[in-house]
Amino acid sequence: MDTTNIFTVTPMSFNVSLDSGEIYEDKLIIANPANATENFNYKVEISPYAVVGEEYTANFSDDSSRSQIAEWIVVENPTGVLKPNETAEIKFKIKVPEYAPSGGQYAALLISSNNENSTNSGVAVNNVFEMASIIYANIGGETVRSGEVKENNIPGFVTSAPITVSAMLTNEGNVHEVARIGLEVKNFFSSQLIYPQPGDSGIINEVIMPESTRFVTRDITGISSLGVYEVTQTINYLGQNHQITQTVVSCPIWFMALSIITIIAIILAIVTRVKKHHLKRKVF
Repeated sequence: MDTTNIFTVTPMSFNVSLDSGEIYEDKLIIANPANATENFNYKVEISPYAVVGEEYTANFSDDSSRSQIAEWIVVENPTGVLKPNETAEIKFKIKVPEYAPSGGQYAALLISSNNENSTNSGVAVNNVFEMASIIYANIGGETVRSGEVKENNIPGFVTSAPITVSAMLTNEGNVHEVARIGLEVKNFFSSQLIYPQPGDSGIINEVIMPESTRFVTRDITGISSLGVYEVTQTINYLGQNHQITQTVVSCPIWFMALSIITIIAIILAIVTRVKKHHLKRKVF
């Protein structure tokens, strides 16, 4: 697949607070890159949005009480054609009913090709799961905010890079929450900061959907597969701060095998030398 011609969508998400009876207007931008070799015939559709399982597999097909907002959205210009290096503003409105349920509501603006027979220079643009802008809405009214950090894990020993850290977070409320997860990696012996690099906060924001549990993983890349590191993961969630620091030994299997072989060889050499020494003493 020629990834250089993939169209872009911004922003990838909207986070809004709405009241019953309110009309909210916004827009997203679709761009056909300058290096595209064909026009892009786009189509914008509205779908419900939900997540499945602890790893948050996206679900754009099943309706629920939390996806009613998909019925409240109207797109003003849902189709069009973009030449290479052209952009389009896709305007939409959210018309919140007078008696809308309070709490979180979620939908997606799905962008795909308007020509089912076109692959747009080898790019499978019909894959709407890769081009979706998610709407996270909080409808005013009774709000329940409850949740906790169930797990904050850093492994103590790995056999290959990257090092993968993880966290488990629950949300028992009726609105989505955002967890701020920070990461810091230092050389254990010199205390030199390896990550984050200057200009990078090392913090990522993860959305935790209502009445769900999310398992978040993060890879520490750009480090040697042989080394000792001090890794700190900090989670700020629902006003609480959870931090863990762990010494991580990274040692490839080949290095362990070589070390074991070397140790065995040294032991055998010592045993052989001791035996020869005893034989000499018996002779004399």
